[in-house]
This record gives sequence, C-alpha cells and structure tokens, in this order.
Amino acid sequence: MRLLLVLFSVIFLASCSSKLAYNNLDWWVYWYLDDYIELKGEQEEKFDDYLQNWLRWHKTSELERYKAHLSEIKSQIKNGRLDSGAVQGHLVLAREHWERVRDEISPELVSIAKTLDDEQVVSLFAALEKDNKEEEEERLETLAKSEEKRLEERIERIEETISERIGKLSDEQKQIVATYASQFIPTGEEWLNYRRDIQNAARKLFVTRKFNEDFETELIALMQNPDTYKSDIYKQSSEHNQAVTATLISEIFTTMSDKQRDTLLKNIDELIETVENFKK
Repeated sequence: MRLLLVLFSVIFLASCSSKLAYNNLDWWVYWYLDDYIELKGEQEEKFDDYLQNWLRWHKTSELERYKAHLSEIKSQIKNGRLDSGAVQGHLVLAREHWERVRDEISPELVSIAKTLDDEQVVSLFAALEKDNKEEEEERLETLAKSEEKRLEERIERIEETISERIGKLSDEQKQIVATYASQFIPTGEEWLNYRRDIQNAARKLFVTRKFNEDFETELIALMQNPDTYKSDIYKQSSEHNQAVTATLISEIFTTMSDKQRDTLLKNIDELIETVENFKK
C-alpha cells in the first residue's frame, strides 16, 4: 500500500522540479522500494514493464481528471460557492482519484507478490513493522505532552498549512482555526491498529501463496478494500474529522480578503499548470 502512495503523491508536487519528478517516477519508486524489498531477476523486469504501463495509463487517463477537479475548485472560489458541502465533495473526489490508481495497479503488483521468496517476504514485513514501531514511538512522544501543548501544536500545523495557500492569516481566521482545532478526534492509536491488522492479514495470505489457488484474488481484495480492516471507531472518528475539516475550510473561505483570494487562485493556477506540464 505504501508503494501506491508513492505513485500517487508525486502528482501533487507543486514545485519547479515536479515535472522532473513525474517523468522520473520509476527512479523514485525504486529508490523507495529498496527500503522494503529487493526485487530479483524476472521480478524486476516484470515490474519495469508494469511501471511503464502504469505511467502511460496515468498520463492518458488521470491527468485530465485532476485538471478538471482543480478547475472546478477554482470556479467555486471565484464564484463564492465553496461551502462545507462543496469541500466535502472535493475531499471525496480526491479519495476517488487515489482509489482509481490503487485499483489499476494492484492486480499487477499482486502478480509479482506471488513470486516473492521467503527471504523477500520476511524482509518486507520486518520493514513494515519497523515503520509501525517508529510511528508508535512518535505517538508516545506526542502523548507525553500536555493536552494544551498538543492542541497548540495542532493549531500551529493548521495555521501553517492554510497560510501556505492564502498568505498571512487574520486574527479572525486564527480564531476560527483555534475553534475547530479543538474539535478534531485523535486517531493515532486506531490508525496504527488498522495498519497492523491489514498487514497481519496480508502476512497470513503470503504464507499460503505457494499452494493457495485464490491467493491473487484474495490479496487484490485486501488491497482494494482496506476499509474492511478499519474499526468502527476509526471510521466514525475519520468521518467526524473530515466534516470538521470541511467546515473549517469553508469558514476560512468566507473571511478571505481579496489578496488572500488572489493568492489562493494563483496557487491553484500553478497546480493546473503543473498537471498540464505532466502531460507533455
């Protein structure tokens, strides 16, 4: 699943090097993959072929969708129609972009997964658990802080994220951030439990890969239906946090100055230009 994130996240790079990163995504993927697994011989050749096919598919099928999505956001900003419902819709649409990439590449990833030897499988899950432990340590460090300190840091992160897109925040906007920052439900523990549950399910499947005729079908189902492994509490908290995010963004939008609105539109234009450059 982490490999899928690499393939998808490059699309949203908004820097002068973004086109270079996109056009050299195969290098980025291998650089990342080395931390988890070392492909061998025919595995690497097959992965190379698949990766080039994924990139061609993405360039011809997905980039126009991203451009249309960004253009719709731009239109809503210009026409003053970016309310909480609209923001919720954009968050859902962003998830759909990610799911299409996941569903497109997962069958071919699974075909390679079936050929992994025992050493590769052990290495993969050891690396994943190392990540889990690092995440756990960071979470414990966060929990060691006072509730007031955690809230203060959350407010700072939200303010920084918003100011990067619209510029310096007004006192009113900072108050809006402070009001909604306290409404977010922490999901760190549930998220980590989810990661471990889905990884454990995958590990059990890999044990059967040499004799289970349904291995590929079952692993594809696991990759394409990850929400099955999320607890009800995690799902409910995530939905709540998404609703809070949408309301926060929409209220910030209603208080933006002309200068902030122009800055936001400029940033969106730059993203649209980035996507256009990817298509060349």
